[in-house]
Amino acid sequence: MKTTPVTRDDLTRSVIAVPPLCRNADERYSLNADENRKLIQHLEGGGISTLLYGGNANLYHIAVSEYEELLELLAASVAEDTWVIPSVGPMFGTIMDQAAILKRHAFPTAMILPTLFPATASGVQVAVREFVSRSGIPAVLYIKDENYITPEAAAELVDEGIISWIKYAIVQENPSVDGYLKRLLELVDPGIIVSGIGEQPTVAHLKEFGVAGFTSGCVCVAPSKSMDVLRALQADDIGAAEELRARFAPLEDLRNAHGPIPVLHHAVALAGIADTGPHLPLMSSLADELQALIGPVARELLAFEGGAH
Repeated sequence: MKTTPVTRDDLTRSVIAVPPLCRNADERYSLNADENRKLIQHLEGGGISTLLYGGNANLYHIAVSEYEELLELLAASVAEDTWVIPSVGPMFGTIMDQAAILKRHAFPTAMILPTLFPATASGVQVAVREFVSRSGIPAVLYIKDENYITPEAAAELVDEGIISWIKYAIVQENPSVDGYLKRLLELVDPGIIVSGIGEQPTVAHLKEFGVAGFTSGCVCVAPSKSMDVLRALQADDIGAAEELRARFAPLEDLRNAHGPIPVLHHAVALAGIADTGPHLPLMSSLADELQALIGPVARELLAFEGGAH
């Protein structure tokens, strides 16, 4: 596992995969080490070298008592040069408890999961500072809503040197028209900002706004093809990027319609990549009729990857 400090090259060398977390169907919803390794190996085999465990892994609801086990599992399951980014939070007490646990490990950064209520922009600033102080590592700032933190407040944290990078994930009807991102880029170097909404807005975010890279959930099904999107954008081959991106659209449309976390969770399992198991409550499985829609779409995307199971 990569343990060296975060550099800008780290943000551009790989799509940042945001995978689900595989669990056993027991009374503890315990972590399934073997199935998580299968998913990680599928991603690494497709050229992915950065893994971010956050919303798709449902770390919003993980028990603090399970957190160290998770960190140990992830560190032991990845290749030597794979960069793993765990998440903390979203509540302040959880952030502090997890920060103390992270201090005992070698992860170079961690992402703070956002919450809107009860929270204020200045309060978010304090929470980030307290996390960095207790954990000893810089934070990934996850901006998912305009009311979470202002661009000015985010820039203050960056200027303090306590932010490793920013995951920008505010959904706009037209990603090319984004006043919040425009203002953020006036205050913060685009080289530390990553598009955080999958393949859909990547062309606008990377080529029009100039951010460094992008995160993806659907990369878990077709990792090498998602990497091809990144490489095409880096080579300014917009046509190739658009053509590749269109192949991810059916699964992304299902995620938009029925929930990005549960649809991806089922897609990985229904494609035969890894058994993701039950959802950790407060999430729940989707109805059988929805899973019947997800399965063929996921398998078609996996076939496009070239590795149908």
